[in-house]
Amino acid sequence: MKVPGAATEQAPSALGPALAILASMVSVNAGAAWAKGLFPLVGSEGVTAVRVGLAALLMLAIVRPWRTIPSRRDALNLLAYGLMLGCMNLLIYGAFARIPIGVAVAIEVIGPLTVVVLSSRRARDFAWVLLAAFGLWLLAPFHDGVPPLDPLGVLYALGAAFCWAMYIVFGKRVSNLNGGQAVAWGMLAAALFTVPFGVAHAGAGLLAPAVLIGGLAVAVLSSALPYSLEMAALRRLPQRVFGILVSAGPAFAALAGYVVLGERLTGQQWLAIALVVLACAGAAATAGKRSSTA
Repeated sequence: MKVPGAATEQAPSALGPALAILASMVSVNAGAAWAKGLFPLVGSEGVTAVRVGLAALLMLAIVRPWRTIPSRRDALNLLAYGLMLGCMNLLIYGAFARIPIGVAVAIEVIGPLTVVVLSSRRARDFAWVLLAAFGLWLLAPFHDGVPPLDPLGVLYALGAAFCWAMYIVFGKRVSNLNGGQAVAWGMLAAALFTVPFGVAHAGAGLLAPAVLIGGLAVAVLSSALPYSLEMAALRRLPQRVFGILVSAGPAFAALAGYVVLGERLTGQQWLAIALVVLACAGAAATAGKRSSTA
């Protein structure tokens, strides 16, 4: 039996996390498009190092997570969370350097889709995976009118998809930490992993004023702000609902690539992105509905 007024009491609690995820997607994709413009200066590895390194410094200065030392279990999960975060950034920026941003994110979002489907434990939910696979098949270069994609860029995006899935899993495990501590510790672990790659690739070029200023903007837009918003949302949302909200990521990425970088996609590529978005949203919606009615 429903309690009068229950729906209105629950709506605000759902609206806040939903708006946080929306703001996160706008921010991270705008930052990604801006970051791609810096690739000619220090490469994707260098931009990743500056982005993650500066974001880690910002989070450490603001949150000061050392005031509360995590337990051993939390520390291990934070380490895994940070490593997945750093690896995801390296791989997806490597993909951005070789294929359009919208296409790369359409491939990458298969990671959250997999988390949604596996958490549902329903065989019929794998139909959503087939729909997403069909969308990715439309991106294949053997279709008429579809420009070829760099194979290495596709592999990087697939690797980022796996890291994104693990980021969600481990992020949920540490989302109980308060005050942005999980993000701060995770960003520190990610920085320790990614910065050596950037230094090895670009060296002193990372210290150029244009790189540092641009990297700071990217760090705020694509790391500190969106990851903090996502962590706040994860604390109040199950993984399946989170999957629904992030399903629009490829569309946001394609729009950011078009507006900021002038990346133009074919009609078939837009259709492929739409099918991936539909598959992710559908899988999360049906899984959530079944779990709530079980």
